[in-house]
Amino acid sequence: MNIVILNPLGMVGGAERCLLDVVEATRAARPSWRLHAILGGDGPLVAALEALGASVAVMPLPRALAGLGDAGASSFTQRLALGLKLPAAGAFATGYARRLRRLCARLAPDIVYSNGLKTHALSAFAAPSNARVVWHLHDFLEARPVASRLLRRLAGRRLTVVGVSDAVARDARRVLDGRPCRVAMIHNRVHCERFAPGPGDPDALDRAAGLPPAPADTVRVGMVATYARWKGHDVYLDAVRKLADNLLRPCRFYIVGGPIYETRGSQWTRAELQARIDDLGLTGRVGLTGFHADPASVYRSLDVVVHASTAPEPFGRVIVEAQACGRALVATNGGGAAELVIDGENALACRPGDSEALAAAAARLVIDPDLRRRLGASARRSACLRFHHDGLATEWLALWEGSASTRPETAPSAAANVFEWGPTS
Repeated sequence: MNIVILNPLGMVGGAERCLLDVVEATRAARPSWRLHAILGGDGPLVAALEALGASVAVMPLPRALAGLGDAGASSFTQRLALGLKLPAAGAFATGYARRLRRLCARLAPDIVYSNGLKTHALSAFAAPSNARVVWHLHDFLEARPVASRLLRRLAGRRLTVVGVSDAVARDARRVLDGRPCRVAMIHNRVHCERFAPGPGDPDALDRAAGLPPAPADTVRVGMVATYARWKGHDVYLDAVRKLADNLLRPCRFYIVGGPIYETRGSQWTRAELQARIDDLGLTGRVGLTGFHADPASVYRSLDVVVHASTAPEPFGRVIVEAQACGRALVATNGGGAAELVIDGENALACRPGDSEALAAAAARLVIDPDLRRRLGASARRSACLRFHHDGLATEWLALWEGSASTRPETAPSAAANVFEWGPTS
């Protein structure tokens, strides 16, 4: 089988780590299959895919298209601003889609596998007419006013949509109701051998954050996330402010991660987060470590991991990874995260956006090492039982081979002119 992979960027975030897991599982189970990746930007994802045996081509997305996004466009003003950008983005998308289609035709795929909203839309135009199309869906479409309408228009008989959680799959079925496509669900999974309890390197976190060494008995609390605003960095910092001065033992707090997207306005900058830390009087107590290539080491270096997303989480990969590492966890329980967290058993759960509840839960874990150990041990069992990487190949092979066994039909006629929002010259 010949699979062409489309991803809108070359950086590595949660969706890209899921992609790497799928590629790894597929390559191990079917080493003779050909895997080609076309990325919308350069970055560490190139080397990671090549290390797994995939060939990689970088075709940079035009800036007007790469910076376009409708996440959080809920107000009239936000939607108006987005609407004003669409003609220019459409003009660039038309030319990009044509080049992508020519490259896909040369690669002659059986399946075109897309891993991001922008490439979902592009895949409907770029995939050869005899190829199946798979959208790996890491987003709630109902929360994306423009993307949901566009993708509904493009969803045809040759399409399979794979949601990363029951919540995402249900959302996709509502948006695509009446369209002749298939919607499936495959949970993300983790390597429970790679993400496992063991010694960490907390001093490395301090060095990365530019903080002095901490006392030996310091409890370390960290939020691990990209700088996307909906990940709840502001809520986390408000919670830290509420509990920082009321703890009876030394405690240090971290934000681990960085910006990876080009979508304008959807991410915090490092300067914004540092300014908020300073304004809250937390300078020297909260460290920004930046991106870490080895997340398992980060989890093992923390005593408490915090997940603070303010919007429903499509899946919550950080949750499962931290659980597999046996870490005590505080997590908001919206969306797919509710499928991962059992309050009081494998984590402490709280409502999205509630800094008071987040602070109270984190304080319980900071002051009670026995509770940390109990929750961590239960979390490890839960993650390995439900989300072990070994099951991934079976699920995806069933999908790949099922997709390939059905004769594709031609793309919907809308695909040919879907990007004609502006002049095509």
